[in-house]
Amino acid sequence: MGQTTLIKRVEFCASHRYWNSSWTEDENFKVFGKCANAHGHGHNYVLEVYIRGDVCPKTGMVINLSDLKKILHEVLEYYDHKYLNMDHPKFASLIPTTENIVRVLWEEIALHLREFAHLSLAKLRLYESDDLFSEYWEEDEEKI
Repeated sequence: MGQTTLIKRVEFCASHRYWNSSWTEDENFKVFGKCANAHGHGHNYVLEVYIRGDVCPKTGMVINLSDLKKILHEVLEYYDHKYLNMDHPKFASLIPTTENIVRVLWEEIALHLREFAHLSLAKLRLYESDDLFSEYWEEDEEKI
């Protein structure tokens, strides 16, 4: 029997600022525009989490949803209603673009999923807005 992918969608709100501290203010505003404003700006993010594994014959599930919800709650408490540049240690030195946020989320979610040896984190898709998202998937895992 083949593997099944379960997809869970969650939402969180966070603000961020695009800023490269090795550049001048002019360079930052030239590259990042209004995203470089000192007070940052926020988004209502939507995260899709793709979990791949065998369906358990006893439960009919790839993963118990309460376990998955607990993992996502633990990870997202460091994102939801936070100013990422100041409130998340990774983004003190990493520009919190959608591309970087999804990669950091991958690291954190994958770490929690290690206790479920029969599962793999197949893909993450992070929407910053209705028409902008970034994806990260399992073949990229070794690049982090």
